[in-house]
Amino acid sequence: MNTVHISQIAGELKLAEKQVVATVRLLDDEATVPFIARYRKEATGSLDEVAITSIRDRMAQLRELDKRRDAILKSLEERGLLTDELKEKLEAAQTLTELEDIYLPFRPKRRTRATIAIERGLEPLAQVLFLQEQCDPEAEAEVYINQEKEVISIEEALAGARDIIAAWVNEDADARAKLRELYIDNAMISTHVISSKEADGAKYADYFDWTEPLADAPSHRILAMRRGEAENILSMGIAPDEKDALAILEKIFVVSDNAASEQVRLAVHDSYKRLLHPAMETEMRLESRNRADQEAIRIFAENLRGLLMAPPLGQKAVLAIDPGFRTGCKVVCLDEQGRLDHHTAVFPHSGEARRADAASEIRALCEKYKVKVIAIGNGTAGRETEAFIRGLGLPKHILIEMVNESGASIYSASEVAREEFPDYDVTVRGAVSIGRRLMDPLAELVKIDPKSIGVGQYQHDVDQTALRQGLDDTVISCVNAVGVEVNTASKQLLTYVSGLGPTLAQNIIAYREQNGPFPSRQALQKVTRLGPKAFEQAAGFLRITDAKNPLDRSAVHPERYALVQAMADDLGCSVLDLMNDENLRRKIDLEKYITETVGMPTLRDIMDELAKPGRDPRQTFEPFSYDDSVNTIEDVRPGMLLPGIVTNVTAFGAFVDVGVHQDGLVHISELADRFVKDPAEVVKVRQTVKVRVLDVDLERGRISLSLRQAQNPEN
Repeated sequence: MNTVHISQIAGELKLAEKQVVATVRLLDDEATVPFIARYRKEATGSLDEVAITSIRDRMAQLRELDKRRDAILKSLEERGLLTDELKEKLEAAQTLTELEDIYLPFRPKRRTRATIAIERGLEPLAQVLFLQEQCDPEAEAEVYINQEKEVISIEEALAGARDIIAAWVNEDADARAKLRELYIDNAMISTHVISSKEADGAKYADYFDWTEPLADAPSHRILAMRRGEAENILSMGIAPDEKDALAILEKIFVVSDNAASEQVRLAVHDSYKRLLHPAMETEMRLESRNRADQEAIRIFAENLRGLLMAPPLGQKAVLAIDPGFRTGCKVVCLDEQGRLDHHTAVFPHSGEARRADAASEIRALCEKYKVKVIAIGNGTAGRETEAFIRGLGLPKHILIEMVNESGASIYSASEVAREEFPDYDVTVRGAVSIGRRLMDPLAELVKIDPKSIGVGQYQHDVDQTALRQGLDDTVISCVNAVGVEVNTASKQLLTYVSGLGPTLAQNIIAYREQNGPFPSRQALQKVTRLGPKAFEQAAGFLRITDAKNPLDRSAVHPERYALVQAMADDLGCSVLDLMNDENLRRKIDLEKYITETVGMPTLRDIMDELAKPGRDPRQTFEPFSYDDSVNTIEDVRPGMLLPGIVTNVTAFGAFVDVGVHQDGLVHISELADRFVKDPAEVVKVRQTVKVRVLDVDLERGRISLSLRQAQNPEN
């Protein structure tokens, strides 16, 4: 383990080195982030998932840096260029940029203007000029005129020498560092519309003539500009004031005031325009893209967490409807476990006769299948179908809920859906997905690629590997925070359990189908390829509700069962008594059970679990309904106060569904009366809110909303 990296990470994250060491050791031993955060608190000093993930990612970056450093050292050594001084500099480099700057003069070169000039024997002339002593450059250059080497004039000799000096300037690590600092602090990013592309790129009109400091440009604007450039609508440039850049370089390289110095000055200007600026601009493009990507991925991950951790309806019989006008409404009846009992189609929007038939059928289905909730997709015909259902006079105990159906069509056509429902078409599968995502959003949404759920910001423009890692981390975190009932969970849900993955998830399903429900956590060890390491990582996150041992339905890890049994034995009761009787738990002296591996954090977690075994961290489900008088965008008027659900949070504000098939935007300036830097400080995806309508643009289909208390006195 690299102690330098440990110290660096500890300093950057403001952690104790022993915390970083313990975390890295656990990660290297293939422990997962949720497992470390939940069950190894004593080792890490109770680090949370965010800190553990940061350590994991930073250590990976530093190890990649080490790989590149080793490759450079090997290359230099093989070519006989590695000196003790150079080796020391390379080993001291703490960033990839610094490492590459040091290596640049020694990198194998393609044929450039400078290398051609060196081939023509002009390097001694460049060295004389670079010293900037009193001399006559033309007289010095005349010596190097050589027809055989294609140096046919004094000016050609001087130009070649300047090319060599320009290369030296470009390869100077100190100059690059100072120039890079200028770009980071003072570069402007600017965009202009490409001639004749105004009509094609109307959606980029804001960027047709745009300039702002790169350091202040928010992620969504950087990504928008990059997309406009990729679509050949915009031209984009990044640069500081040229005078400032040249002043920095001249201060370093132009050290006298004579004719030789003037040649160096010309070379410095050429080096900046031809070599350094393009290199720095490329770096800034990459750095700004990485920064924008990180912010977009962070926002996407937070939105995804909001969706996955939305309050579940729970185990209730559901009638789910995928609405439609011409093709009718697809209806499915699901039992308390989400199993499909019945499916049909009704046509409430195809004339009075068919509307009456649909009404009779819905009433009959509600009675036959003892329906407790009706879930209606919020797509085409959603509000009209909701109005139809609410007008049926159904018993008051039947809840009617609109469900965001984003991604349902993706699921219905997927391999996952075909495996689950091989005998049903996509319309039935889509309706089932709508019902199930109301019952348990987490269990259903893990079956869909997160990018298809509709809560991202420029998700197709960002680094796809980093996006996948960020979203996978979020799904894994959510699944393990809630816990998984191993005897009913789908393969997709099991896949995200700590220590499992697709193969073991499938093996669990296969074992369950062959042998029936798992009677205990210990029985999981009979699953093919589920060895001790996987069992250690997964067991605490898997639940078995009907197990003989009551701890199997809790988040207490099997490695601590003996400890809980000792507590019960000391009180002369059973573990179940301990879980059911708060007075018994109060008698436990936790200090008595502290050991080298079990500290107070773990003991407190155990006590919390004994009080509420297998508790669900998600909030309690609360019914929601839109304003009955507002069904289309034409019904929306400025000044209205409307209930809504946050569907997407971006860097510039939040989108809210008010039930008109067109989400309204609460701009970041309208989220609160105070200044808001990050919209996620104020709202989360799936949060219910009351918004005031500021403006309605029917032509462009845009609704402007506000959450400010000053404008919403009724909130």
